[in-house]
Amino acid sequence: MALSLEQIKAPIHTEMEAFEKKFRASMKTRVLLLDKIMTYIVKRKGKQMRPMFVFLSAGTTGNISESTYRGASLIELLHTASLVHDDVVDNADYRRGFFSVNALWKNKIAVLVGDFLLARGLLLSVEHKEYHLLEIVSNAVREMSEGELLQMEKARQLNITEELYYEIIRQKTASLIASCCAVGASSSGADKATVDNMKLFGEKIGMAFQIKDDLFDYGEEEIGKPLGIDIKEKKMTLPLIYALSQSGWLERRKITNIVRNESDKPRRVREVIEFVRQSGGIEYAQAVMNRYHADALNLLTNIPESNYKKSLIDLVQFTIERSN
Repeated sequence: MALSLEQIKAPIHTEMEAFEKKFRASMKTRVLLLDKIMTYIVKRKGKQMRPMFVFLSAGTTGNISESTYRGASLIELLHTASLVHDDVVDNADYRRGFFSVNALWKNKIAVLVGDFLLARGLLLSVEHKEYHLLEIVSNAVREMSEGELLQMEKARQLNITEELYYEIIRQKTASLIASCCAVGASSSGADKATVDNMKLFGEKIGMAFQIKDDLFDYGEEEIGKPLGIDIKEKKMTLPLIYALSQSGWLERRKITNIVRNESDKPRRVREVIEFVRQSGGIEYAQAVMNRYHADALNLLTNIPESNYKKSLIDLVQFTIERSN
């Protein structure tokens, strides 16, 4: 039976509680409106899997230090900034069941809040001269932006190849989890080879994580996100890309036409979901996800056994088996 996040968190329970306080303190500001928004952002935090990856990676490869706390805060600050900006770009009113910042305080304020969070992250690193952590996380932010833009550039064409899909999700999603694991290792005093190894480990996990997310679109029940939401948003995900690659020219044209012109009709979206299921798209995506998962675990083979390593492996399992 899969473990709960609380059970997985056991070796770093004290550190995560201390991190909460330090992270809140890093978001303090004298500007009342900004402080109110920061309090709101902290209140609606999710599962906190990113800081968990940072702390468990640090414990797995060396010792958790003050640098680890700063690394986890840096990740959270820059990631939260990117989410606030994403909601503006997507014109989204909700994030994890809460109103988005732009829905409550409008776009102009949301963009400035995102800028403030970015600046706090940069200053946190510079004040403590932790340029190695700043370099890792800044590279991830650059990749996330490039991935989003690459997806936007190609989205209109609806002819994304499997290779291009992997490149988009590597940049958009996997780069952040890769940076969590690299930051954890780097903050623990690990050597460059170990940091690079943990970065690759995180990248493989990120790829599996995103494919799992794509599979929710074709689930038997509504979990995590509504069924068919990617189709409605004209997003080409692995199950659909594979199904189209296995179909004849006529069927491919018909399905592509539905996604392009009729994705607002629930009946037509169900047709696409059924097409993907019948074409083996689900099984194919699951097999690819499992392959990334196995590749990631192989990268931990030479690292000594510990409670941290066990929990890190359990956290990976959790991301693959989660239901939302």
